[in-house]
Amino acid sequence: MDTKLGIPQKEMKTSVKNLTVVLASEMVLYVKTRKFHWNVAGSSFMEMHKLFEAQYNELELVIDEVAERIGKLGEKAIGTMEEFNKHSVLKESTKYEEKEAMIKELLSDYQSLISKIREFIKEVDETDDFGTADFLTGILRKHESQAWILRRYNH
Repeated sequence: MDTKLGIPQKEMKTSVKNLTVVLASEMVLYVKTRKFHWNVAGSSFMEMHKLFEAQYNELELVIDEVAERIGKLGEKAIGTMEEFNKHSVLKESTKYEEKEAMIKELLSDYQSLISKIREFIKEVDETDDFGTADFLTGILRKHESQAWILRRYNH
């Protein structure tokens, strides 16, 4: 759909394609973080339980914002687990890990997603879609903060 936003249709399609990857990856990360929240155990159970809860709550907001951004660009957001797994740069967690492995896996996922979002920002920066470039930069900053928190647990 031509939204008449002043962005060439080809550039808009590229933004939507990239945002779909972000949406799918955010959803996989959200589900994984929820799983870890439910299954964390050990001496710092409550601290980790609350940390994961704060992270999935932030991810839930990001997911909604990404889906709405896709809608603002005139397209429909994907919404099935099959689609999320197909488009995500992250993989589902199929193991039940100890908390140290959970932290390591989440940190790795945030780092992968941060790198992918940086690529998308560079790509979008060369178009007229300034809104998406700014939007992705905001998500990048949130994820850098979450990665920093997780890194602090690894030391």
